[in-house]
Amino acid sequence: MIKLVVTIGFLLLNAYVYHVMARNPFIPERESFAEFPMRLGEWACPDAQTISDDILANLGATDYLACVFRHVDGRDSVDVYVGYHETQVREEGGGAGENSIHPPAHCLPGSGWDIIANETVELGLPGLPEEDGRVKRLVIAKGNARQLVYYWYQSRGRVIADDWKKILYVGWDRGTKGRTDGSLIRFTVPIRKGEEDEAERAFRDIAPLVLERLDRYVPV
Repeated sequence: MIKLVVTIGFLLLNAYVYHVMARNPFIPERESFAEFPMRLGEWACPDAQTISDDILANLGATDYLACVFRHVDGRDSVDVYVGYHETQVREEGGGAGENSIHPPAHCLPGSGWDIIANETVELGLPGLPEEDGRVKRLVIAKGNARQLVYYWYQSRGRVIADDWKKILYVGWDRGTKGRTDGSLIRFTVPIRKGEEDEAERAFRDIAPLVLERLDRYVPV
């Protein structure tokens, strides 16, 4: 009975926030990822990836960065994806289809990857907004291949690891700020011959170089 009352109360609050408080949606100004630098210190992306229209419609992203950055020594590579959604409410516009950010932990198994480790960790890297700061760290497997994945939602000045928190903040910020914009930040690093520490080192080398530039593309 208590759970039912809580559920009904949450639905009523959600309806109030969405239909009474949220009258004037606000789309913040930002720069396009087309302007994002393809050289970051000792890392370079030879060619930015282009996502097909059907996949982009499924993602619902308004703009994105998708690029495999390679270290000058030729040994390490890191796949960097940042998908920006100017709104996560479909009727406000934004992407071509559903606008809510899709959790990678839900999508990876559909792509044939098994999640063999899943943690929520404190990242502790420069360039992140001050609020929250916990992110998801996965190790995924497909056959003999292994990859290290870090991802989080970076939305309106927050770093968010959990899907449910992301949903709550979207509702709250729509009602109080008129904003539902947000982004998914994801780094994917191949793990060669079981060298997970090496993959971790590569991530921590490039991640601050990406994060310190994101404010121009992911509004706070």
